[in-house]
Amino acid sequence: MRVLVVCRYKEGMQDHAAPFVMEQMRALQAVGVECRLFLVKGKGFSVYLRQLKPLKQMILDFRPEVIHAHYGLCGMLANLQRNVPVVTTYHGSDINSRAVLPFSRMAMRRSVWNIFVSRQTMGIARLKKKCSLLPCGVDFSELQMTGRSAARKKMNLDPGRHYVLFAGAFDNAVKNPSLARQAVELLKEEQSVLLELKGYSREEVTLLMCAADALLMTSVNEGSPQVIKEALACGCPIVSVDVGDVSERITGVEGCYVAQAREPQEIALLLDKAFAFGGKTKGREKIVSDGLENGQVARRLVKIYETIVYDGGC
Repeated sequence: MRVLVVCRYKEGMQDHAAPFVMEQMRALQAVGVECRLFLVKGKGFSVYLRQLKPLKQMILDFRPEVIHAHYGLCGMLANLQRNVPVVTTYHGSDINSRAVLPFSRMAMRRSVWNIFVSRQTMGIARLKKKCSLLPCGVDFSELQMTGRSAARKKMNLDPGRHYVLFAGAFDNAVKNPSLARQAVELLKEEQSVLLELKGYSREEVTLLMCAADALLMTSVNEGSPQVIKEALACGCPIVSVDVGDVSERITGVEGCYVAQAREPQEIALLLDKAFAFGGKTKGREKIVSDGLENGQVARRLVKIYETIVYDGGC
């Protein structure tokens, strides 16, 4: 099975693509799928149209049996050719954005199969046929098992403070950093610190999740945020507003909490609960039970590809 993966070029990333895309590719390769990556470079809508010729050339060279596009605009591009069937995964921003949603709908109509990472985005899309719900998975590693004290030592963090890891960058308005700051200011523990998740390597992010007392998400909208699943894999307590599929992901995991209101007072109370929990959660077990370890996700994807290629459709 040969699959051409089409996604957006991500500046500053080690593989020049979103980490979860690369991890999914490696998981597919581990179960016998031959993958090649096509990156869409540049800014603006016209970039996608200009990439059609090089995409067709890669198709001629690689001869994929399936194209798997990530995000609606890449799905639209992939469907401008009609020789290879296209599977498109929509990650949230391509559904939640009113400007991008029309192009995502174009991709939905032409793709042979559409994958949504959360029930919320699936509901917005209102697609009744040729679609399924399948969040992106996460890798497991030994580094995720690092204890809090050891992780703090490696990241040069004060062992006597409480650290709240913010689920994003402070300059990203969609992540709603002002609400996070307000909540942390209300904490009983005066030694609490809100850490921005920006500018770290993948290994450092993992260590921060092992070191933090809690991960905090206050986003305005999300799809199926990878940071939540990565925190679960590290056993990091989580406090989040009800956004994307977070409630579904952390339901039943002791030490993880969803605020029913976007109020700093309630979020602060839940952070205090997370502090009191201490230790690691059983988030890894929840990921496995949800079928979201990357090997599990890869096997489900292969079934979709095989149905398309060998059975003529899903």
